[in-house]
Amino acid sequence: MAGLVEQAVEFWNWAESVVDVRTKDWFLIPSPIPSYSIAILYLLGVWYGPKIMENYKAFKLNRVMVTYNAALILLNAFVFKEFLITTVFNPNFDVFCQKVDYSNDPQAVRLANATWWFFFSKIIELTDTVFFILRKKHNQISFLHVYHHSTMVMLWWIGVRWVAGGNSYMCATVNTFIHVVMYGYYLLSACGPAVRKHLWWKKYLTALQLAQFVFILLHTLNTLRVNCDVRHRPYMVTLMFYLISHIVLFADFFHKTYVSIKSKPKGAARNGHTSSKKQTTNGSYNLRQRPEKAN
Repeated sequence: MAGLVEQAVEFWNWAESVVDVRTKDWFLIPSPIPSYSIAILYLLGVWYGPKIMENYKAFKLNRVMVTYNAALILLNAFVFKEFLITTVFNPNFDVFCQKVDYSNDPQAVRLANATWWFFFSKIIELTDTVFFILRKKHNQISFLHVYHHSTMVMLWWIGVRWVAGGNSYMCATVNTFIHVVMYGYYLLSACGPAVRKHLWWKKYLTALQLAQFVFILLHTLNTLRVNCDVRHRPYMVTLMFYLISHIVLFADFFHKTYVSIKSKPKGAARNGHTSSKKQTTNGSYNLRQRPEKAN
């Protein structure tokens, strides 16, 4: 045990010696405690929130959600624009193989700043789950949903502190674009049944979300193949496995929600229970699927 502690301390000391001196003192970045505490509190809220809401009626938050989703569309669009300007539209940036620039070059600092905003947006987006709990949409609180939201906060705290730029840009750039589309869908859905009935493209939004992880994985594999940035290879390897986990979960979700449900006749029984839209909304990942109370 003493040896493991010694190795952990040695690793942390090494990590601190290669920290990004530009970002290490930015808001929420000096220590992992605030961000990781937020993630832990989030997980506790996921577990206890639905229990607390059992004694209350579901809140109607359509107006609040319209404002919230509109704000996240603007935030993600801003971050997406910042990533494009500092990477794709930057003639000095190699989109296929770029080491992190730790200098105070204006473009490099601007890219680091965009990375921080991306990380901070992931904290704000934890509110998605709060709305599910308050509206008693417990079937939406899936393992995939909780896993994605909680781990993104932790992963990108590391990203900002050590890898604020370089090859990690692709993940954030694509994700912010997807989230502009996604929160656009959520905004329209929050406008009420009159608008919601015209939202036929949810299936394609899920397919787009799955495609983003495949695309980012291919980019990550290429950076590892050419040994682009040896210093940050461990981070990129971690990102690779993280992306694979999302591909597996999203593919399973897509299959259960849009493929297998179509292959069964209406009213078909499954394991002794009649299938329903509510039961299949998030595949088999519902964390708190409660039985209906008897009248």
